Parts: sequence; C-alpha cells; structure tokens
Amino acid sequence: MADPFEVRMRFTAQLQHLNASITSSQKAAHYALKYRDMDEDLHSCILEQLERNNMNNRANIMYFIEQFCEMATKEDHSPYVRMIQRDILRVVDAVAPADGSGAANVKHVRRVLNGLQNKEILSAATVAEIDAGLKERETHPAHLDLEAEEGPEGSGKSKGGTPRSSKGSGMRVDKRQIEQRIEEDRERNKRLRESMWTVSGDDGDEHGKFWDETSDIGDDDFLAAKEELMERTQMINAR
Repeated sequence: MADPFEVRMRFTAQLQHLNASITSSQKAAHYALKYRDMDEDLHSCILEQLERNNMNNRANIMYFIEQFCEMATKEDHSPYVRMIQRDILRVVDAVAPADGSGAANVKHVRRVLNGLQNKEILSAATVAEIDAGLKERETHPAHLDLEAEEGPEGSGKSKGGTPRSSKGSGMRVDKRQIEQRIEEDRERNKRLRESMWTVSGDDGDEHGKFWDETSDIGDDDFLAAKEELMERTQMINAR
C-alpha cells in the first residue's frame, strides 16, 4: 500500500510543475485517478496549490481541472467531479481573485468554465452566475499595471514600501513569470487554432457544427491574446 504522505507530496509536485501542455495535465490526472482511494486528500491538494502558488500556476491548474474532470468522468469516478462542482466558486476565487490581482486569468477561467459546461460537468446557470461576477474582476484597477504588484524595481513591495504578502494582490510578478505566461498563452492559442480546424472526414455539416461550437472563443479571443502579448512584451523591454 502506498504511503499517503508520499502520494500527496508527489501529486503536489506535479501540480506545481504543470504547464500549458495537455501531457502534464494528463499525467497529474492519471496519478490522482490511480490513487482514487485518497480522493478527498488529493482534492485538498488542488485547493491548497490554487491558493499558494503564483497566478501562472493557478491558470495551469484551472486548465488541469477541466482535463481532470473529463478523465474522471470517463473512468467513472464521480467523487472527484462532485468535489470540483462543490468547490468551483473557491477555485474561481483563487484563480481570479476579487481584488483584481488575477485579472489576466479571467479569460482562462471563462474558457474552462465553458468547457466544463459543454462537458455537462457544470450547469449553464452556474456558469452564467460565476461569469457575472467575473466582469468586475477583469477591469479591476489593481491589475491595470502588472508592475504595480511588484512596487519600485520589482522589490515585491507596495508603493508605500510595505512588503507584500504571498496572496491576493500581493502576488509578486517577476520577469520570468511574465515570459513564462507569454509562452504558455502562445501554446494554448496554437492548440486552440489546431483544434478548430481538426475535423474528422470531409462532412461540411460537421465542419459547420464544429465552427458554431467554437466560435465563441475564436477571433475575439485571439485578438485579446495578441494585445495582452504586446503589453507584456513592452513591460519586459522596459525593464
């Protein structure tokens, strides 16, 4: 029998090292499903890492949750799915906090929520209710300038010189995290473009149906990603 502490530590490490690739999410999901007898403990690991790590990692865990729920459903292990359903508001609050520090994550949260709705894991009513609360978070003044989170010269302090905490608007955003986020967003957008045009067979009706289902995250989403990429590149060059 596996040591519970070791299982927890290994799963935590996998969550901490998630990236934009599907492979990393699948690996972590397979591990959690392998030790499904510890489902409540491993679910608590997901919540803990969402609340302790930087905003890049939180976004990666958000995408992992969608992959995880899909795999858990296919393997007929509903407890994992039920716990995500139960704690989805806590998840969203961690990935895109109400203080606006995770404004850059709002569009990623929406993508995952829409994916969970399409997979019938979340109801349309639940998604609509959460989405209504996200509108203020993506325009919150606390996130108008990423460098404001670091304070002068990336010191990790506020403008008044007060050290920031490791949560909420005090999350330090350094150059490495910005560069990492740019690369991960580029990878996700590339994969999204590929999925939009990957259609089995030559059935025109099937293609039309597929396009209708994905159009909500099409051109506008790519434009927003491009604008965000330009803003972050300017921030890096200004440093």
